[in-house]
Amino acid sequence: MTGFRKFILRGNLVDLAVAVVVGSLFSSLIKQFVASFITPLLGAIGAAPNFDHLSFTIRRHAFTYGAFLTEAFSFVIAAAVMYFAIVSPFSRLIHLFDREQAATEKDCPACAMKIPVAAKRCPECTTVFDLEHSATEDAKIS
Repeated sequence: MTGFRKFILRGNLVDLAVAVVVGSLFSSLIKQFVASFITPLLGAIGAAPNFDHLSFTIRRHAFTYGAFLTEAFSFVIAAAVMYFAIVSPFSRLIHLFDREQAATEKDCPACAMKIPVAAKRCPECTTVFDLEHSATEDAKIS
């Protein structure tokens, strides 16, 4: 019983459970946004994407490929909305933060680790920097 308790109370298991629940809720939010705003907008411009009536029959068994096409089309629309409304703006925001971080960090010439600009010694390889911030190889500490 203690092993099961440790397994259940692991931090990464709880994080995974929270991620699954939040992802599911976010999925329904995006799906409802597409159904409420994007699909009617597409319907106003052209025709509403509904292929549910498309099917074919083989030996009295109906293959409703139209329902699949409707879901595939909805998926592509939802993915496009997700990309242009969420992924692209957040990528730009992260790029801005990376640019600000790049101004405060530099690469150590000895080990290529990112270090603060004002650092006098690399925390990874312990290379010592002189006043011009260039590495002096003979000042390495073993």
